[in-house]
Amino acid sequence: MLGRRLYSTASRFITSAKPTNGFVGAIGNTPLIRINSLSKETGCEVLGKAEFMNPGGSVKDRAALFVGLIKPGGTVVEGTAGNTGIGLAHVCRAKGYKCVIYMPNTQSQEKIDLLRMLGADVRPVPAVPFDNPDNYNHQAKRFAESLSNAVWTNQFDNTANRQAHIETTGPEIWAQTNGKVDGFTCATGTGGTFAGTTRFLKEASEGRVKSFVADPPGSVIYSYPDVDLIDDALCIPDSQTIAMLYRLLDEDGIYLGASSALNVAAAYEMAKILGPGKTIVTMMCDGAYRYQSRLFSRKWLESKGLVDAIPAHLQKYIALE
Repeated sequence: MLGRRLYSTASRFITSAKPTNGFVGAIGNTPLIRINSLSKETGCEVLGKAEFMNPGGSVKDRAALFVGLIKPGGTVVEGTAGNTGIGLAHVCRAKGYKCVIYMPNTQSQEKIDLLRMLGADVRPVPAVPFDNPDNYNHQAKRFAESLSNAVWTNQFDNTANRQAHIETTGPEIWAQTNGKVDGFTCATGTGGTFAGTTRFLKEASEGRVKSFVADPPGSVIYSYPDVDLIDDALCIPDSQTIAMLYRLLDEDGIYLGASSALNVAAAYEMAKILGPGKTIVTMMCDGAYRYQSRLFSRKWLESKGLVDAIPAHLQKYIALE
């Protein structure tokens, strides 16, 4: 009897998913999480694609699968200050490639240490503007060109990044909402997530899905061929992002990084614009684990003028000095 009761209780958590083909087989098909607090307040279904549940911990795992075709034993080189490098390091280990990462020397030690633990050859260089030949991206390109059987993944201009989301993220969202998504929004770093997902959802819905970019004009997305698909732009200030980050932790138990909190803040604004009864989807790119020494540090928050943006009852989560 006890066994039956236990099975009955647990059965809703059991799926028929088969084992994946290694690390790379586990990338994608992330859950779509209803953000209860915002859904209740707005009368919309506000949903976040839980990309922090990718095996490498972020949405960039998807792009890492699509960028760069080389022979076994080759070298993948990238200039990155973010999660692309981590995704590449994971995929390179799984596929037997060497991984070399150039990054600005202003990046957190946590990120550098993680990349090195994943076997990447990390090369921090002085942070200089993009038009300087010693910018980390240009150094990565030159190094890749000096090697045989190597590729510079060039995440900012590589259309494979966008293609990853046309082929995976967009179809997943469409299937998970049974085609009933009304709006999609996220910020742009390289622009691939927004452009690829938007392209698929617009085509699948015959233009019905609204797409709001969470960036003002001047964003990288405005150089993409998909710019004609943008319905509106939302400017989310840092103060709103940090307040949302702490709110989600307190009310929903969701522990997100700043870019993800920005996306959720944009989804919240989009829900209010489109009105009750709509389904809004955004990207929860990664968790706060890689940034906690800053996001939950009173000293860092004070240096950025962000402490007062966090409501008093949420400041109990500022756990670090």
